[in-house]
Amino acid sequence: MSATELKLMVLPERRRWLLTLAVLSIALPSAHGQQRFTATQRHMGTDFTIRLVAPNQSAADRGLAAAFARVKELEKVMSDYDAESEISRLVVQAPMQRPVEISDDLWHVLRRAEVISQASGGAFDVSVGALSRLWRRARRQKQLPSQQRLQQALRSVGYQSVLLGKERPTIQLQRAGVRIDFGGIGKGFAADAALKELQRVGLKSALVDAGGDLAIGAAPPGEPGWRIGVAPLKANGPPSRYLQLSDCGIATSGDAWQFVEIDGRRYSHILDPVSGIGLTTRSSVTVIAADATSADGLASAVSVLGPEAGLALVGRWKGAEALVVQDTAKGVRTWKSCRFPGK
Repeated sequence: MSATELKLMVLPERRRWLLTLAVLSIALPSAHGQQRFTATQRHMGTDFTIRLVAPNQSAADRGLAAAFARVKELEKVMSDYDAESEISRLVVQAPMQRPVEISDDLWHVLRRAEVISQASGGAFDVSVGALSRLWRRARRQKQLPSQQRLQQALRSVGYQSVLLGKERPTIQLQRAGVRIDFGGIGKGFAADAALKELQRVGLKSALVDAGGDLAIGAAPPGEPGWRIGVAPLKANGPPSRYLQLSDCGIATSGDAWQFVEIDGRRYSHILDPVSGIGLTTRSSVTVIAADATSADGLASAVSVLGPEAGLALVGRWKGAEALVVQDTAKGVRTWKSCRFPGK
């Protein structure tokens, strides 16, 4: 894989440790008096890899330190695996009698999630945390959740019950048992924040890969963009196509790696907020948008909505394009928006 080529794919859990390094910075030669650097750290349960162009090692190290520090900061805000994170401490208080103050970071990511939830009619919903916990257990035990547990979890789901302050960062959770899961938007939000840190210190030509959710800055000098390989429908296959991208976000949502088979049926880790069931249609959804936060959330929403309704949603979203690949009874089918790049 070349210095500017990146495969848009989440690594399987059993292989992730191969790329997990506390701090790794690799310099590669480049034209135009610049060098290319790559560094990887593990945050939010996945590998964050940053690729950038800088004049020297010192400049690269400053940018990398700032970017990774920002990701670590956001992990303490959004992680539902960390009992001490801001969101974990917050949901213990639900339901709330009155709005409570929250950090600007939490407010901003929840506002972004709210917009996507409203646009998708609830196909994307960060209040599915109780369902997520049920299905994590189901994947471990290879056993479907009981109807009683499923219905109990569904009663806590509904983005409309997460009320955010319009003028200042406050929240009011109106349902008992509500849990927030940023799995469909959090990594994209963190990737965007890391890219902003790099740009703030003057490193404009950079890319942040948050386990397959990419925030992409300016193209490397002398090149049309960063070369991105779109993940295939099935695991271990080659990229389905290559794209040259800059100044945007791109994310792929699918079940190539994260799924469970129970009684001969395959259930994705992507949940339908209405039924509470993991998706059973095998699919891969890739969305390009203005930033990684939008791409991440929209890819999750399109996965739930399906090709027709999903592409209609993308068509209403300024600057967004999508590619949907499904394994159907008639074979593999592909849908894409009219301006999605590549063949």
